[in-house]
Amino acid sequence: MTHMPGAQSFTSAAASMAHDQSMGMVFQIAGSSSKVLIDAHRLAILGQDEDPSIAMAGQVGSQVKMRVGNSWLIASVRAMTLDQASKGIVADIDFLGEGDEEKLTGRIYHFRRGVTRYPTPGTDIFPVSSADMQQIYAADDRPHVQIGTVYPTSDTRAALYVDSMLGKHFALLGSTGTGKSTSAALILHRICDLSPQGHIVMIDPHGEYGAAFAGNGAVYDVSNLALPYWLMNFEEHCEVFVTSQGADRTVDSDILAKCLLAARSKNRLAESIGRLTVDSPVPYLLSDLTTILQNEMGKLDKGTNSLPYMRLKTKIDEIKADPRYSFMFSGMLVADTMQQFIAKIFRLPANGKPISIIDVSAMPSDITSTVVSVLSRLVFDYAIWARDEPQRPILLVCEEAHRYIPNSTTGSGQAVRKILERIAKEGRKYGVSLGLITQRPSDLAEGVLSQCGTIISMRLNNDRDQAFVKAAMPEGARGFLDSIPALRNREAIICGEGVAVPIRVALDNLEEHRRPASSDPSFTELWRQSGSENDILERTITRWRSQGR
Repeated sequence: MTHMPGAQSFTSAAASMAHDQSMGMVFQIAGSSSKVLIDAHRLAILGQDEDPSIAMAGQVGSQVKMRVGNSWLIASVRAMTLDQASKGIVADIDFLGEGDEEKLTGRIYHFRRGVTRYPTPGTDIFPVSSADMQQIYAADDRPHVQIGTVYPTSDTRAALYVDSMLGKHFALLGSTGTGKSTSAALILHRICDLSPQGHIVMIDPHGEYGAAFAGNGAVYDVSNLALPYWLMNFEEHCEVFVTSQGADRTVDSDILAKCLLAARSKNRLAESIGRLTVDSPVPYLLSDLTTILQNEMGKLDKGTNSLPYMRLKTKIDEIKADPRYSFMFSGMLVADTMQQFIAKIFRLPANGKPISIIDVSAMPSDITSTVVSVLSRLVFDYAIWARDEPQRPILLVCEEAHRYIPNSTTGSGQAVRKILERIAKEGRKYGVSLGLITQRPSDLAEGVLSQCGTIISMRLNNDRDQAFVKAAMPEGARGFLDSIPALRNREAIICGEGVAVPIRVALDNLEEHRRPASSDPSFTELWRQSGSENDILERTITRWRSQGR
């Protein structure tokens, strides 16, 4: 547009004054989306303004304002079309909210979401300046963390309201390589700095967050997690011990339920519990379980042949003997350590280290979903049974969430899917917040994304993923959503409960020692290096064979 006649003849001084004049008018009003007519000549003049917000005025993703009574209405530009008849530009806008007008200066103050009074066709529209942007996005008195700058300004800070964001769950979405892990670490670090006595549990499937939270968190992996196997409920026991399918699985599960209840009832704790069930977290010995299976198998009046008993006993013996499972099925984990384990994982008390990083990367893949299921269910069950106590809300953050909440309702890993879906639907009533981080929102179980009150979307390259995010986001954010494929690295669209109005944010740089170990390798640089290959291979093969780090 800069090549239009007369566009270059204006001086910068004239350009800086230009934002006091109308740039167009409203010509169609509708509830969710309205249309404005923008003067292309005025748009070219505004494009030379030194203020980046005014220079962006009228473009897709920018804001415009209009005066209605004593208020300024703010709207976001969603789409633009050239009107052949008038040679002007027709733009679709979505209303964001309104603010009061300061009598002497005409500036906006006391901005709030929502519209009480719509403009009439013919109302003039004006560009929004950086000073206006600071008023629109200024954080109010609610507890908040600042995570970056509002696009396109360089000094307007973007704030996340922590209570609103955590109270109704949040999702962080973005394709691989967009800075998703660093953004997650940035947000969690800011929350930890604000609330050093918090309670955050993070599932880390790649072992990349341990380095980021070494100073203000506790890191647990196969070497120090010590998750007692008896904390599993019956469904989780079935996922680990029952290997058969179809009708045989039902028979095996019934036998396991009977023998598991008998094994739990052998503990002295069971005597003090009036209603012991297979789900009660009461310690039992694996050797007791196999002995009971053996005895039941020898009975003449059993309802089936010996094969189901043999299948269960063989699987239990196999897991007991496998050193890879020792973090969970060790003979040392038979004592009643439930209180110490929950205190350790949930950071009760936090002692200035409010986040637990659960590194599941070195765990056998066939048991990872069960481990996540046990930890998630402990979070939810603790919140339910502690309702009459002083409340200690817990945030559960799931990296690679599409692994654990798949949209498939068949196959393995259904226990973790059920508990995370339940937390998404009911967690906020009990003080449990869910944070989902994923690169494939279209693979998530249907409905889970719509339960997230705040959505932080980085660039998504896949059309299907973009469609899922658009369906989950509120109506007023549609103009921002169209720019998701065009976002730069470490830029995000944030909308929902955690922000006053939908915003596009350039996220802050995180200090080197607080970043996750997720940077991509430089092939060209590393492929120029040589030396110590024998030592590398020897150490790697030793770890490989011992299945440990």
